[in-house]
Amino acid sequence: MAQNLTAEQTPLVADLSEPATDSRFADVRVGVVTFPGTLDDRDAARAVEIAGGTAVQLWYADKDLDGVDAVILPGGFSYGDYLRAGAIARFAPLMDRIVDAANAREGMPVLGICNGFQVLTEAHLLPGSMIKNEQLKFICRDQALRVENTDTAWTGRFEQGQTIVVPLKNQDGQYVADQRTLDELEAEHRVVFRYAGGNPNGSRNDIAGITNARGNVVGLMPHPEHAVEPGFGADLSGSGPVQMRQGTDGLDVFVSALGHLLR
Repeated sequence: MAQNLTAEQTPLVADLSEPATDSRFADVRVGVVTFPGTLDDRDAARAVEIAGGTAVQLWYADKDLDGVDAVILPGGFSYGDYLRAGAIARFAPLMDRIVDAANAREGMPVLGICNGFQVLTEAHLLPGSMIKNEQLKFICRDQALRVENTDTAWTGRFEQGQTIVVPLKNQDGQYVADQRTLDELEAEHRVVFRYAGGNPNGSRNDIAGITNARGNVVGLMPHPEHAVEPGFGADLSGSGPVQMRQGTDGLDVFVSALGHLLR
């Protein structure tokens, strides 16, 4: 026989009643691009909404950015990862507009997550490239990251040296670059996230995410959008123990961008 529970006794899968961090964030429009083969566009859009912003769906064949203030290239397998991961998506019509906006005087904030990071390297908005994981296997797990740079449009809410935990899932996640590029990234403080507690895919210098020189374009392989909502997040957190699926360390990536755009 089913037991009747009071509202206080009923276990919550997620608390959807939390108010926006800042009511002004709703005025910030963040475009989320969908390519053929994209998987995580809805997750990225929900992360923007949970952070308090307004998510705008953008289609890869669109001719303009619909007046958005920032852009997210989400994870997935655009065009089935044929040729190289991100190599075909780089030539999608909308990418020309994104490259122009990122390089413009205003420097539109652009975030590439996993496949989106791969697209950013193919579009030469970020240096280096992504190749198969060192183990030649698909990886899916919660991953600890150390925040190395808090001066970007997407990391202002973090503290330098802070550890966060977000899910990682990829098969082409090994970041590679020539030694000169790696030296420049390190010298210019452009490594944004570094793998902590072990390198999962063989990435050079344990690099999990980088930025351009201006700090408006950031790419990372792990998925902050999968750690933004209690009940659907990571099983771990850099701030300490959490209950199952309660880790929300990734939320501040999106809150950071909204706050940056309101300055």
